[in-house]
Amino acid sequence: MRRTVVRAIVRLVGPLLLAAVILRIDDRDAVLAALASASAGPLALAAALNLLNIHLKVVRWDALLRARGIRYPLGRAWASFMTSLYVGMLTPGRVGDLLRIRYLRHDLGVPYAEGLASVVMDRLCDLYVLAAFVAVGVAHYSAVIAGRLAWVTWGGIAITVFAPLVLLIPGLAERLMLALSRKLAKAPAAGAEPGAASRFLVALRAHVGRGLLFTLPVTVATFIVNFLQGYLIARALGLSLSLFDVTCLLAIANLLGLLPISIAGVGVREFFFALVFPSLGFSAEHGVSFGLLVFAVVYLVVVALGFVSWQIAPPPSAPEAAPAGTAQP
Repeated sequence: MRRTVVRAIVRLVGPLLLAAVILRIDDRDAVLAALASASAGPLALAAALNLLNIHLKVVRWDALLRARGIRYPLGRAWASFMTSLYVGMLTPGRVGDLLRIRYLRHDLGVPYAEGLASVVMDRLCDLYVLAAFVAVGVAHYSAVIAGRLAWVTWGGIAITVFAPLVLLIPGLAERLMLALSRKLAKAPAAGAEPGAASRFLVALRAHVGRGLLFTLPVTVATFIVNFLQGYLIARALGLSLSLFDVTCLLAIANLLGLLPISIAGVGVREFFFALVFPSLGFSAEHGVSFGLLVFAVVYLVVVALGFVSWQIAPPPSAPEAAPAGTAQP
């Protein structure tokens, strides 16, 4: 209970940052005026691009599943992905991603270890491509992102790049998984499978290879779509930001949004933009307006789509399908 309370309090840091930023800016009415006067056309197009972004991510996940001999109908993959996004947007951490594992288990009987491996590799693709974009952004804004902010950003890049590699190192990963298993042994998870940790590591490592020649370019495409959304939002606000500037700004903001002090990056994003925008020739008010519209168009629209998906295809609770065979490494 104490840990739950502490985590909930930590997650409030982001919203508190947002409140502090809004209270400290000189002209709060300017933020409201900018939001009210934003052009509807670019915002509508940016919102519609969410569908393309999600489809690319579903295609990537489908490719990861097929690499392990798992055939998941596209419509059902869409439903499970959208519902997981919905839960993930409204809860701390990446809880929503675990729903995809549950859908796979229920619909196809896929072992939890196999489903987890596909989801983890799916997220790793995002992390590594994001780290590359962030490195470009930090180098581009080296005169702006300095001091502690630079340390935090480069530290985040380093953690993003090196921490997941532990799972790919034979021996070390097994020892870590064994230690984790012993820690959880007093309260084993329902439906736990014998040898699940080893099977997860084998399945995860099987994704490292030629398959990445497809999944990584698709991941790059998803980020380009996201950056194009940001560019359209800037145009809607009348901000003369280039697509490259928006790419650098959103990449860094997305990385900072992964910090466990907020949900969907609320507050962290606006705080970062309020700091950086004055150095780009804009006001802090412009930065806050841009951040709020990014949240509304990219995140709240996805939440709305996920809510609809939840109603159509809620998380499974019926008995599971018989275990399905999967490709062996």
